[in-house]
Amino acid sequence: MSFNGMKTLALCLLLSLVAFSLPAYAVGSPDGVSEKTVRVVTLNLYHDKDEWPKRRVQIVEKLRQLRPDVIALQEVLQHETLTNQAEWLAAQLDYQWHFVSTDPVGNPRRYGNAILTRHPILRRGQKSLQPLDDSRTAAFVRIDLDGRLLNVYATHLHWTDQGGAIRSRQVADLMQYVDQTSENVPSLVAGDFNSTADSPELAALRERFVDIYGNRHPDADAVSSSTLNLKYFAAKRIDHVFFQRDAFAPVSATILFDRPDTQGVWASDHFGLLAELHLGSIANPGPDRPVREAYPAGK
Repeated sequence: MSFNGMKTLALCLLLSLVAFSLPAYAVGSPDGVSEKTVRVVTLNLYHDKDEWPKRRVQIVEKLRQLRPDVIALQEVLQHETLTNQAEWLAAQLDYQWHFVSTDPVGNPRRYGNAILTRHPILRRGQKSLQPLDDSRTAAFVRIDLDGRLLNVYATHLHWTDQGGAIRSRQVADLMQYVDQTSENVPSLVAGDFNSTADSPELAALRERFVDIYGNRHPDADAVSSSTLNLKYFAAKRIDHVFFQRDAFAPVSATILFDRPDTQGVWASDHFGLLAELHLGSIANPGPDRPVREAYPAGK
């Protein structure tokens, strides 16, 4: 081989090594925008029942270990002798927090939902869901996810087995709120829906959002997929993370807090759920920039 040929070969090898060493998203990524991994936990706290001071220890330990981007909490309580549970957890984790309730601001006792995040909150809001006498809310935050925008909605729907029509009305109200606030920013909806992901009352949600656990575990049995604590309830999966189908690629979904600690204390009467997703190549869309389909429709 000639000297010039050897130089050309060496240059090709060098360029190959450089390309190999770059992050995967840096090669062939549309608009030069990387995928972003998002980790979301949802957990019904069971308010202050069953020795909250003991239960909260293992909740904090697990969340510190996982360091999710977002935590959706339901059955969050505060009263005269109890610091708001979301506020307390956020302080332990050094997270931002947003608590919503139908109880008036300033009341000593308030009960509702919350969103915690380790990222800056750019916008926050809440919506009281119809019918108002059911005292149900949706919490909303928009966060700056390392330079990317993300909307998170958290809710807790009506609880009775016979209340499908009520939940359907609440979902319609929730979706209207999403339409009013999302502004084409990629969105997640998480919480305790008191209903299986394939139930008729969640049909309006499924039109645009995908249940990540069902997507990742299509053949899971009722016991292994239950988010109701089997010590308290029969097996049923009612706690969900739904992702906007044109903006994310699902990675994994894992049940959390499904075992007691070494003292036999359970974290809650629900198990938690950890969802991991890739936020696709949508560079900070706003009202004037429609969301571009990054991934095909999921289940």
